[in-house]
Amino acid sequence: MENKLAEIQAKVKAPKGQFNSFGKYNYRSAEDILEAVKQVVNPMGYSITISDTIINVGDRYYIKATATLTNGKETYTTDGYAREEESKKGMDGSQVTGAASSYARKYSLSGLFGLDDTKDSDATNTHGKEEAKSLQMWKQEIDKCKSLEELNTYYANSQKEINNEQRIIQLFSTKKLSFTYNQ
Repeated sequence: MENKLAEIQAKVKAPKGQFNSFGKYNYRSAEDILEAVKQVVNPMGYSITISDTIINVGDRYYIKATATLTNGKETYTTDGYAREEESKKGMDGSQVTGAASSYARKYSLSGLFGLDDTKDSDATNTHGKEEAKSLQMWKQEIDKCKSLEELNTYYANSQKEINNEQRIIQLFSTKKLSFTYNQ
């Protein structure tokens, strides 16, 4: 059986069409990703759904978003997590939860469809220099960790490569939370 998910991941292109004028960076929203995904998966007979679950760990609440891709025979899922802020200036409780949900959904979709922050090949060409790991490569390596101790060791040994990159740290946090939640 051929790997349809790999074919879908190769076809999905979700450009960063949004701009944050305060932080001066481009980004993609969960809605942007869904729009790009539907154009690829629907003609292939697949549908995409996302569900949220609220998880309490200690004194903090997390939103666990699960992205599911299915054609009725094959099903692929990926989880993304985001922690609710205790309070956010100018937001009521439902808005804080909604913001965490949007963030978790974006990361579950990014994980399922192998989206990272690489640009086109010319923009990332290192001209023979060592290439940094892609977000997808990090996810694959992190997913190989079978215990919290193994994950913590891998994290400690990878500090130079991680270089305080928040997307990579989020992958470690998500995996750590999965160990904590599944105990």
